[in-house]
Amino acid sequence: MLGHLLPYADTVFNHRQASTLLEEVPRLPAGVLTDEFAREAIELGQAVLDGPGLYLWFLGD
Repeated sequence: MLGHLLPYADTVFNHRQASTLLEEVPRLPAGVLTDEFAREAIELGQAVLDGPGLYLWFLGD
């Protein structure tokens, strides 16, 4: 899912995509993501799964 993030455009993940992201992040090799980004992605992805009708938005530059 991280391959779908665009640095200069907004990206939105729905419930299913957030679930896939949560599975993907822990499997990435060390150094691909900063610890802070990985922690926040997992926390926000879990919030999407826990709430009804929520989306995970990544805002581009």
